[in-house]
Amino acid sequence: MAESSVSRTVADAPHRALLADSVAAFTGRGTDVVRARRLRGSNEEYDHATWRRMAELGWLGILVPDTYGGLGLGLSEMGVVAKGLARALAPEPLVASAVMAATALADGDCEALKREQLPRIVAGGIVPVLAWQETAGAWAAGPPALQARPLEGGYRLTGVKRFIGGAAQADAFLVSALAEASPALFWVARDTAGVRLELELLADGRHFGTLTLTDALVSRAHVVARGTAAADALARSLDYGAAIASAELCGLAERALEISLDYLKTRVQFGKPIGSFQALQHRAVDLYIQKELAGAVLDQVLETLDGAPDAATRSALASRVKARCSDVALRVTREAIQLHGAIGFTDDCDIGLYMKRALVLAAWLGNTTQHRRRYVALNSVNGEW
Repeated sequence: MAESSVSRTVADAPHRALLADSVAAFTGRGTDVVRARRLRGSNEEYDHATWRRMAELGWLGILVPDTYGGLGLGLSEMGVVAKGLARALAPEPLVASAVMAATALADGDCEALKREQLPRIVAGGIVPVLAWQETAGAWAAGPPALQARPLEGGYRLTGVKRFIGGAAQADAFLVSALAEASPALFWVARDTAGVRLELELLADGRHFGTLTLTDALVSRAHVVARGTAAADALARSLDYGAAIASAELCGLAERALEISLDYLKTRVQFGKPIGSFQALQHRAVDLYIQKELAGAVLDQVLETLDGAPDAATRSALASRVKARCSDVALRVTREAIQLHGAIGFTDDCDIGLYMKRALVLAAWLGNTTQHRRRYVALNSVNGEW
């Protein structure tokens, strides 16, 4: 696959630290999960006002080239934002829209569509998401079954897309399809005739969408890309999505461990804080080590991806970090519940919210087993995990 021609500006470490401080201030240092509790289970998964504030801060345009009103920065910067937002369980569809959909559109070959829609994405005026998966387990880019039949002035799309993240409040979908025996990506507005969206409630209170298209008419002006360009754009957007989802997983693990350490310091049993018990200290140290290792892998992978490696290397790196961070987030959040004891199993205890989010995020865009297999296949050696 050809690599993206989009140029990136890489911020230095001090600027990333300032960005991290900005995100921390935005989320109350990751301690305010009241909003996440209030919105879970609702079809309105996030506040539009909050999304617009994120746009004003420039976060939605981090990966969008400056030609289209974005910042033209890299995955390392987007990772800082995603990690900080995940600490507070922020429900905004940053990965689904500002990473995956924006990347796919920016890598497309329809200049008019890019000039029309990318500035709107950056400004928070429209929320598109990527719709590519058709069957359970088919998480990677592949030949779509959804058909796009050509007709005068456009195409008629018929088929189903499943497990669409961020679909609940999406305004448009970037839909992968087979058009005249060639892969293609289409921009499909939510209110297009013949489009039906159904939502499925997930463990973390958010939703996946199932998009059914029945002779949905899409004009040729809304073809994002065709042929190799479409396949490349889709593959890159999925790899970038997996990488930034990994940053979210690291943020979940980090905050869950902080909550648990605070509990160990304040919960008194047998006349002393339970954190003074050596067995619990050892468990906490082990979790800290795993969290730090995952963070180191994340930083290395994002910096390498910003260097625009070839497609195979890019996919291998995405799989490496997604497998590692999924494992660590699940381990930390599960053990965090055990460190809390019985109270950790109650809905009133915040730690359970982190575990539920980790369960969903670790499975989305490929689970640990799937990514390990792809990593090994791409490297032709057994990875060291």
